[in-house]
Amino acid sequence: MDIQAIQERINQRYPFLLIDRVLEVEPFVRSVAYKNVTINEAFFAGHFPDNPVMPGVLIIESMSQAGAMMYPKAKNGYIAGIDKVKFLGLVRPGDQLVTEAVNIQKAGAFAKVQVTARVDGKDVARAQITYYMEFEEEKE
Repeated sequence: MDIQAIQERINQRYPFLLIDRVLEVEPFVRSVAYKNVTINEAFFAGHFPDNPVMPGVLIIESMSQAGAMMYPKAKNGYIAGIDKVKFLGLVRPGDQLVTEAVNIQKAGAFAKVQVTARVDGKDVARAQITYYMEFEEEKE
């Protein structure tokens, strides 16, 4: 999925659209997406000027958006919970943040995913994210 297809699926826009491409989607099972991290990101001006590091909360948001892509009928989605968060490395300008999300459980409007973010094949963050989603009505 390119950026236009992503924007058809989720409501985030600049500066909070934090995935650039979706590489794989198996609906309700798994998704893989990436964000190209550049020095032009607004947050690097203050985090930190002499040692630019992507803020952890934005890594989590990127991971959340990547996971949400596996739910094709969701028209609105919100983070309902974040558990078991571990930051294992830094994300810097020039990195490509690749996130793999795997469905753990879906029940009604709630879904829980296991997400892992990597840079150059090395884990930089892990979490379990629970979503609350509003789904489109099925058309007959």
